[in-house]
Order: sequence, then structure tokens, then C-alpha cells
Amino acid sequence: MTPKKVSVEVEGRQLALSNLDKNLYPEFTKGEVIDYYVKIAPVMLPHLTNRPATRIRYPDGIDGGSFFEKNAPAHTPDWIRTQTLPTPGSSKGRTELDFIVIDDLPTLVWCANMAALELHVPQWKVGPRGAVHSPDLMVFDLDPGAPASIAEACEVAHKLRELLADDGLESYPKTSGKKGLHLYVPIKENDRTSEYAKECAERLAASHKDLVVSRMEKRLRKGKIFVDWSQNNPAKTTVAPYSLRAARSPSASTPVTWEELEKSSPGDLTFSPDEVLERVDEHGDLLAPLLDNPQRLP
Repeated sequence: MTPKKVSVEVEGRQLALSNLDKNLYPEFTKGEVIDYYVKIAPVMLPHLTNRPATRIRYPDGIDGGSFFEKNAPAHTPDWIRTQTLPTPGSSKGRTELDFIVIDDLPTLVWCANMAALELHVPQWKVGPRGAVHSPDLMVFDLDPGAPASIAEACEVAHKLRELLADDGLESYPKTSGKKGLHLYVPIKENDRTSEYAKECAERLAASHKDLVVSRMEKRLRKGKIFVDWSQNNPAKTTVAPYSLRAARSPSASTPVTWEELEKSSPGDLTFSPDEVLERVDEHGDLLAPLLDNPQRLP
């Protein structure tokens, strides 16, 4: 039986890992969660670096409830990078919080040990002295309204890809890890991403009224794909590439190819942690262009 606590060294940092045998999913332990994050770190960390992280923690597993954590808890090790950032409109009345920035493997392992199954980040970065940069990513969340499914989301993703290409922008898809898709566009830093993304969603909805909706009201979404442009609001976040998601079986938000979206049936677009690692061995990081291919927003 695994001891309650195990002391390990990760890149020169000492971490006390606890309850590694505890099931965070019905058949997936905290030890397996940490192992996944260690193995996926080489491709995941570049998408987390310099982005303040919101963690969704499941200390008693997916059946035991969860909570969002933006602020660094009091027991955060002093070697973890934190950044004090304004939080206007906070539901708790806080004007600023100390965010954790996951720049290295020890921090990622520490978060996993805290049962932070899901890691969410904004579309902008912070500089080394805390300066908030303009967004360098634009994202669209394609969310199916039942009875529509990820199959219809794939269809809409291709239409949105064409619309963006007409504006000179290349886009890159990943699964949300649940029922939808995310479409990313790497851009040169720009404060107009939310405005432009909204305009794109409205254009797509106008030309495909039977399939696409761009407005937030849930009553409008039945049988359609909601193209959610609102995650470009600087106050919002999107689940990070390769992050686990809370579901009955562990799955991850997984980069995919356009060919896969064209050929796949819905069941083909759910990936277990092992499958994600196998895909990285085969394809490398399909979202690498987000890191080094900034495009000018029209």
C-alpha cells in the first residue's frame, strides 16, 4: 500500500505528494493524474507559461464536488511564481488576487497534487514584472445544443475555418475534452480580439441560421452550435491544451487535425490520457503554431 505521503524531488524542488492511491475518477487515481501531467508537461507547459492559471480542484474526486481557485492558497510554496493581478467585477468583491503562473514542472506537479484536475488560462500573458499584455490568442468555443453533437460542431468548425481564412487567418482546433470544440487563432498582440471574434460569430450565424447561433441565450441553442466568442473577454479563461477534464472517465482537451474533424465520428474525438500521450508521440504538439506563428488581425 502506498504511504499517505511521499517526498519526491522534481527539478530540484522537494514536493510532498499525498494520497496517491486515492481515486479522483472512478478508476483513475491521483498518482495517475500526476503521472499524466508529468508526461504531458513538455508539450503542455509552453501553453501555460506566463498565463495566470485558474485551477478547478476536486479534492475528493469528481463525485465529491469541486471549486474554482484563482488565488494562491496560503500554503503555496515560496518558489512558485505568483502574480498579483486586478480582478474587476469579482463575485467576492476582491479587487486583486495572487494568481499562480505554471511556468515549470514542479509547479504543474504541485497543482496536480492539489487535485487541480482542470487548468484554465486566459488568451493573454503577464510579463516578468507583472505587466498585463494584450491578447496573443483568439479562441472560439463551439458548443452543441442538444440534439446537436460534436458532429455538427465539426461541420461548423470547418465553416468558421473558411471564414477566418477569407480574412487571412489560419486556425487550429482542439477538443474541449467534453462535448465541444475550441478553435484558436494565434495573433500579434491586439486588444480587438473580443470585438472581432463577435463579428465573426455573427457573420457565421447570419449565413448559417439553421446550424449556428452567436447569441448567449440558451433557449436559442437547441439543435444548433453556439459559437461562443465571449472567452476572448480578458476576464475569462479557456481550458488549457492537454488539461484533464472532470467526467466519468478521464479525458483531456486534445489538439486534433482538420482531417480528423472531417473524417471522425463523434466517439472518435474523446481521448483518454494514454491516448493523448500516444498522439503526442506520433504528431508532436499540433498546437505548436500557437506559440510561434502570430498573425495580424484584420
